[in-house]
Parts: sequence; structure tokens; C-alpha cells
Amino acid sequence: MFSTPVKQVKGMERVSRNHPLAVMFGDLIHDQVARHVTSAGDPSVERYLTSLLLNFLHMDQLFAIKDDAGERVESVIEMVAEGDVRLKADSFEREREVHKHIGDYILFWSGVYPPFLRKLRVWNGAELVCDYTSQGKQSYQLVSTFDHSPYDQVAPTFGKLSEGFDDFTFVLKQVSEQVQLYVA
Repeated sequence: MFSTPVKQVKGMERVSRNHPLAVMFGDLIHDQVARHVTSAGDPSVERYLTSLLLNFLHMDQLFAIKDDAGERVESVIEMVAEGDVRLKADSFEREREVHKHIGDYILFWSGVYPPFLRKLRVWNGAELVCDYTSQGKQSYQLVSTFDHSPYDQVAPTFGKLSEGFDDFTFVLKQVSEQVQLYVA
């Protein structure tokens, strides 16, 4: 099912396609996408979702966005500001990087552990105005517009993540439940 290596973010080792977690996540995602997503059958999205789960096993990747002072940015509202070239982003590449992370962050928490986003609203009052699902979709849509080299090969994947955000949230929720059965 999961036939290609999972690439980790810069500075992290690659996880082999044969690694037990990669195989388990890949198989679970493939199964859930086949069962629940009407536009199923896109291996690039399945690989991306598997990579997302593997990357976010590391807490430092959940909070990978840093501000100018090097402090981690935990609020989605603050991340949006960091990724806006009119506000804090110093380049379009930074805008893409931050919005990719926003989409990943929201998709991950929405699917794997939704109570975290509810807690985030309480911790940071500014988050009360944030519609996480809409922001996740918008962030992935923005990333999909980077359809020039070196991003042209992955741009369509982000368009699909944006369009199917709700479905992929459900897929991750199902995968999370399955993983809990393995652990229990």
C-alpha cells in the first residue's frame, strides 16, 4: 500500500517506507480514504497524510513556526500574521511555509485530537474569532497556488487537501481511533 519513502522536514532523518509506524499509518490512511472519501485513490494525498502523522510525532514539528525573536508561535492567529507578506513574512516562500504549516497544524489537531483546538481558544482569547476549518482550507488553497518550480509537483496535492479538508479530518479521526485500539 505505502510504497514510497516518507520525507521528513529539513533536519530530520527520513523514515523508511518499511518502518513499522510508516507502514501502519500508510495502511490505515489508505483504508480509511478508500472507505470514506468519494474522490479516493490519490496516492499523493495518502502519502502526504502519512508524512504529516510521522512528522508530528515530534512535538518540535507541531510548533515549528518561530517569530523574529526565535520564539515558537502557538496561536493560529499569530501564525496567520507570520505568514502574511503584508505583515511579518519576509518572502513568498515564508508565506508558503507558514500557510502549509497552518493547514497541517489544523488538519492534524482537528482529526487526531479536536479538544486541543477547543483548549487553544480558551488559552488565547483572540482564537475565539478563528474558524479553524475555514482557515485550514484557505491555507492549503494558498499553498496550492505556488504552482511554479520547485513547488509545481506538490501544488495539486494541496489543492486536494483544501477541497477535501473535512473528509481528511474524518480520515485522521478514524486513524487516530484505530491507533488507540493498537495501543490499548
